[in-house]
Amino acid sequence: MRTVYRKTKVFRRSRVVWGSARVWKPRLVFWTGALAIGVVSVAFAKLADLTQRLFTSMTSSGEWSFCLPLIITPLGFALSAYLAARLFPNAQGSGIPQAIAARHLREDADRSRLLSLRLAFGKIVLTVLGLASGASIGREGPTVQVGASFMLAVARFGGMAHTRGLILAGSAAGIAAAFNTPLAGIVFAIEEMSRTYESRANGLVLTAVILAGLAALGISGSYNYFGTASAAPSEIADWGLVIACGVGGGALGAGFSGLALQIGSRVRRWAQPAPLKRMVWLAFACGVAVAIIGVMSGGETFGTGYDQARSAVEGQPLPLMFFAEKLLASFASMMSGIPGGIFAPSLSVGAGLGSTIGTLMGSSIALAAILGMAGYFAGVVQAPMTAFVIILEMTGDHDAVISIMAVSMIGYVTSRILSREPLYHGLSRVFIAAAIRARRADEIQSPHVP
Repeated sequence: MRTVYRKTKVFRRSRVVWGSARVWKPRLVFWTGALAIGVVSVAFAKLADLTQRLFTSMTSSGEWSFCLPLIITPLGFALSAYLAARLFPNAQGSGIPQAIAARHLREDADRSRLLSLRLAFGKIVLTVLGLASGASIGREGPTVQVGASFMLAVARFGGMAHTRGLILAGSAAGIAAAFNTPLAGIVFAIEEMSRTYESRANGLVLTAVILAGLAALGISGSYNYFGTASAAPSEIADWGLVIACGVGGGALGAGFSGLALQIGSRVRRWAQPAPLKRMVWLAFACGVAVAIIGVMSGGETFGTGYDQARSAVEGQPLPLMFFAEKLLASFASMMSGIPGGIFAPSLSVGAGLGSTIGTLMGSSIALAAILGMAGYFAGVVQAPMTAFVIILEMTGDHDAVISIMAVSMIGYVTSRILSREPLYHGLSRVFIAAAIRARRADEIQSPHVP
């Protein structure tokens, strides 16, 4: 009798707990936040595509329209850099380093300097402004900072613990919704964002990716980012592409990331006496460089490079020097300090590199472009599993699974030999230091009075 009574009592308690607002409020807030990430990611993507098409139409119609980038691009870069510094500090660059830095910071006030709804709004607006100016940037990295910002707001509003896990979940949901690659979102969270497997956060990550993916799927439908490819190695010479794209892509990616970290450090020291003025002028100069490269390439290097990468994946060869021109435009855009990511431009550079290698070797352009993307992307971010999964999901090329996996690993190993520090993690330390300095400055200005 006592046993029955105890079981009944436990059941009643559990029913009361599960029916309480204290239990369901955090869950509902979390689910709403994850769905919101999916909706905002799709809206961000459509807005970015619209502004990029607007820039293309403006600069490709009319006798002298090709000269417009020489005016629009530098001014757009300068305006974006000014607004980022004055209104949205810490919105500069990709957004992935900010999310990584926020996970390492312990103070909630420090995290708020890197992730907030205000910064998410600024990130979207200024990334769109950059694309409207012809910058060689992408929206995928910024979507990570937007997703992480949403989840940090969820943690506060819902009174949820495990803030680091929620930031991880928001980042993964952002990648998944931006590329329509749910598996890549999960792998990216584990391999690049945390560098470890956290069993307590895996449920949050999986749930956020599912809900954000469902929201994006409901609006945009099911699709592969680069369509569906079926290229696969069929001859021994095709396997030479794996080595060439792996070593070449890894070396090029290591050069990009290594120079970005070194020159970025020197730029920050150079800008110290008058950071706002000097960074705006630097952005203007980088805008001039991007405009010149764009005009010389016939407009091919402006924007994300999505169209060029997709055409290569579909088997249409790109100009032999496209990858070098796109790399220089992407590097100048990154050094300018304007908000914008490197995911999509990196894929475009990799596709161009693969196309060039495939043309020179007389191999399949489609296969070479896919392998070039995997090798170069793995070289830049030094995350081979993410590179393999994201390329596989974006192209749907299941016939080339082994070759994509192999080229991603070769690219990663090559990059690690040449550049020991991963790009995003190197940049994250800059934002960690900036957040801590800002907090200490606030403490000095407003000392605690006992």
